[in-house]
Amino acid sequence: MVMIGLEIHGYINTKEKLFCKCKTEHGAKTTEPNKNICPICTGQPGAKPMLPNKDAIEKSLQIALILKCKVNKKLIWQRKHYDWPDLPKGYQNTISGPHSNPTGENGEFLGIRIREVHLEEDPAAWNPKTGEIDYNRSGLPLIEMVTEPDFSSSQEVVDWLKQLITTLGYIKVLDKKAGIKADVNISLPELKGTRVEVKNINSLKNIKSAIESEIIRQKSDVPKALETRMFDESKGITLKMRSKEQADDYRFVSDPDLPAIIIEESRIKKIKSSLPETPQEKLQKLIKKYNIEKKYAEILTKKIDIAEFFENIVEKTNPKIASQWVTIELLNVLNYNKKEIDEIEIKPEHFIELLKLIEKKKITELKAKEILRSWKEKSSSPAKEAEGNSKISSEDELEKTSREIIKENPVAVKDYKNGKKESLNFLIGKIMQKTNKRADFKTTREVLEKLLR
Repeated sequence: MVMIGLEIHGYINTKEKLFCKCKTEHGAKTTEPNKNICPICTGQPGAKPMLPNKDAIEKSLQIALILKCKVNKKLIWQRKHYDWPDLPKGYQNTISGPHSNPTGENGEFLGIRIREVHLEEDPAAWNPKTGEIDYNRSGLPLIEMVTEPDFSSSQEVVDWLKQLITTLGYIKVLDKKAGIKADVNISLPELKGTRVEVKNINSLKNIKSAIESEIIRQKSDVPKALETRMFDESKGITLKMRSKEQADDYRFVSDPDLPAIIIEESRIKKIKSSLPETPQEKLQKLIKKYNIEKKYAEILTKKIDIAEFFENIVEKTNPKIASQWVTIELLNVLNYNKKEIDEIEIKPEHFIELLKLIEKKKITELKAKEILRSWKEKSSSPAKEAEGNSKISSEDELEKTSREIIKENPVAVKDYKNGKKESLNFLIGKIMQKTNKRADFKTTREVLEKLLR
C-alpha cells in the first residue's frame, strides 16, 4: 500500500506583497529582474516589516473555510530559519511551525483530510547555475495547504488536485497565471520504508510522473532515512537533493516585529456566509434544477464565471439549447481568442436573444455562430444581423440555388456520383456561401441528394 501526502503552494492574488507596498506580478515572465523591490523584501539591515497585507489574510481565511478547516483565532508569525541565497533575511516569515497555530486545521476536501492551511512569504528566485537572484518574488504572499497521507495512487492525486484548483477558482483567491506547486511525500509502509519528499513539482503532469517514478524507485531501493528529492523532468526520475530537515533544524521562533493576528468569530461567520457554492454543489444543482446533461454541467462548473453566465441566461431560454451553446460555441470563441468571459463584454440579454432566434428558426445555426464570433470585444443585439438574414427553408428556393451550384461545380458533382460522399458537403458549403449561411442545412441536404440521384 502506497501512502501519499501533499504540500500544495499557491500565490494569493493581491496587488501588494505581504509585508511591504511593492507591486506583485505573479508569474510575469517579462518583468525586469529586481524591479519590484524595497529594503523590506530584500532584507536590508534595519528594515522592519509593515503590518501583514489585509487582503492576503482575508483570502487565506477563505481558503481555510472552503476546505472545511477549523480557523484558529490567534495567529502568531514565526521565523523559519535556513541558510539559502534565496532568503535575504536568513529566515522566512510563516504562520506555521511547532510554536504557532496554522491559519486553519483539521479540514476535509473530497474525502482527503486537510492537516493545515497557513500563510507565509515566498523566498526570492535563485538560479544555482548562475548565482543570480531575482527579488521580485521575495515577500509574495503564499498559501500552503497540507494534506494527510490519504492518497494511494498518482491518478487519485491528479484527479483531486483538478477539483481543488477548480474549487479555489470559485473564490478567486489564487493567481491563475502562476499555477500551483506541490511537494509530494511518498512512503511504502508495507516495505517498512521511510518517507521521501519530492520538492517543488510544478504541473499536474509532472506530479503524476514524479509519484510513479518514485514508487518504482522505492520498491527496488527501500529508503531507510528521511530525504528530500527533486524531479528531473527530462529524465523522468527523482534525484536526491539532501537529507530531510526536521522542525528543529529550522529553529522556529516567534517574530518580535510582527504582532499576533486576532480573528474574531464574527469575521469568520461573515467570510463563511459569503463563500459561493462549491463546484460539486453547483454541478448537482444544474443537473437537478435545469435537467441538463451531466457532460454539459461538468463543463459549465469548471469555471465559476461560465457557470454564473449560464445561470443568468437559462431562466429565460431553453436549458438544452443554452447548455450546448455556452459549453460548445461560446467556449470555442473564447478559446480561439485566448480570452476569459470576463474579458469580453457579452451581455446575457444579447445571448438570450441569439438563442431565441435559433429556437424560433429565424436564423440558421451557421449564421448564429457567425454573429457569436463577431463578439470579440463586446456583444450587440443580434436582431439587426437577423434582419434580411432569415433562414431559407423553402424547398423551391433552395432547389433553384442548388441547381445553380450544381451547374457551377461539375467536377464535385461527378466526384459525388463516383462515390466521393464528401463532395456533397462541398456543394452544401457552396450553397451556404451563396445564401450568406441562411439556407436550412437539413432541407438543403435533402434537396441536393434528390437532384443528384
